[in-house]
Amino acid sequence: MISVISKFLLVLMLSLASLGSAAQVRDAARVDPQTVAAAAGIAAIPAMKVVTNKDGSEDYSVTIQILAFMTILSLLPSILMMMTSFTRIIITFAILRQALGLQQTPSNQILLGMALFLTLFIMTPVIKQVNESAVQPYLSEQLGSSDALKTALVPFREFMVAQTRESDLNLFMRIADHGPVNSVDEVPFTILAPAFVTSELKTAFQIGFMLFIPFLVIDLVVASVLMAMGMMMLSPIIISLPFKIMLFVLVDGWALIIGTLASSFAI
Repeated sequence: MISVISKFLLVLMLSLASLGSAAQVRDAARVDPQTVAAAAGIAAIPAMKVVTNKDGSEDYSVTIQILAFMTILSLLPSILMMMTSFTRIIITFAILRQALGLQQTPSNQILLGMALFLTLFIMTPVIKQVNESAVQPYLSEQLGSSDALKTALVPFREFMVAQTRESDLNLFMRIADHGPVNSVDEVPFTILAPAFVTSELKTAFQIGFMLFIPFLVIDLVVASVLMAMGMMMLSPIIISLPFKIMLFVLVDGWALIIGTLASSFAI
């Protein structure tokens, strides 16, 4: 009997101890982290802080800048396709592969890699200008975040304006119901970006059309020869593919195409 009572008291004491520890955990969870940090002598990091400069401009805290930087990283693929030479290059490579009659050679990964490195080569002057005029002054705290962003957009605007057709620019200005402007610098970026992409698509398809012509001639000649020989059941693509590859290699096609793409951006 005494042993049973002692076991009951032991269980009761353990239950009360567990309830007390749970209450302490709940009370600790209700404590404000900033209060705990202040009690420990640690300065709390503000979630958002806006600093007004002497000229009236505003700078945001590091946490907000990091959030904006992560947002820009998520939009980096769109920026790559919308503001650089990547669109024209990758479309030209895709049309070339179709003109050769090769469905999976070169593979998509190889074409994307070539387009990325060629884009980096073509955009190097713009990237250097952005680094010298915006990135380095911002890192040395000579420019604020908003001023650095505006300065970085200037070289990209110059590149995009040089590659944009006036007809495409007028089209989007008419769609947006935008009034007349005195110079191209007054065109909003929201109008310049789609006009630039439209011009790039048009130029890429023009280059692709010129690439298709010699390979189309080979297909027509091979098909005519097979028809004359009565071999109508044999696919002309099987016969013409080696001749197209041989022609492309003999004229050093990759060097010609890459050189043409680079010169089309006036570099």
